[in-house]
Amino acid sequence: MKPKYVPLDKQTKRKRKEYHAKQRRDWGEISPVTKTMPNLKAYKRKKSGQRYDYEPLPGLFYCFVIFPPNRI
Repeated sequence: MKPKYVPLDKQTKRKRKEYHAKQRRDWGEISPVTKTMPNLKAYKRKKSGQRYDYEPLPGLFYCFVIFPPNRI
């Protein structure tokens, strides 16, 4: 005997939930999130502090080279 068809809106909440769960699919490799380009003119807090990650030299760096006297 064939089961009697009951419209979806007349089914119980649990049966509707089961039906909709079967209809859903997996996105697989595709990400459903919309991708946006970052605003290049906007101020970025994280990027602004990167300039001073290193310790700059406290003053000028001098290098003296002493050549030996010429012996002829």
